[in-house]
Amino acid sequence: MGFQGEVWTVRGVADGTAHSAGGAERGADAGEVIGEILIDDADFPWLSGTFTPGPGFDAVRDLFARELALAQGAEERWEEWEKVYAEIERQVSLSSPDGPVPEFLLHIDGGKAWFRWSDEPFGDDEEE
Repeated sequence: MGFQGEVWTVRGVADGTAHSAGGAERGADAGEVIGEILIDDADFPWLSGTFTPGPGFDAVRDLFARELALAQGAEERWEEWEKVYAEIERQVSLSSPDGPVPEFLLHIDGGKAWFRWSDEPFGDDEEE
């Protein structure tokens, strides 16, 4: 698979202007570029690369910082992490060069981002 060199885009979504779990006064504006990820490594199922913030990143910077701190924290605070990540999903979308992806798990840390995605929405039910 040739993901290296691709540019994926993170954008604000339409309903992302309400409260933020990260404490921001406003969320990302619909369609505003949060940033771009230039893929430099593909280690299935994860892609990673250089993150270049866009004009909308300031609105979600603290949210991503909080998500990462909870995910990497020594004590398990998964319930809190789930709430913060739900806010990220509400405020941002991820698009491949082919268009938006329905589901993703995205981490941003300074100039680096890594994520996994699915062409199908994640289901709560396990397949039998």
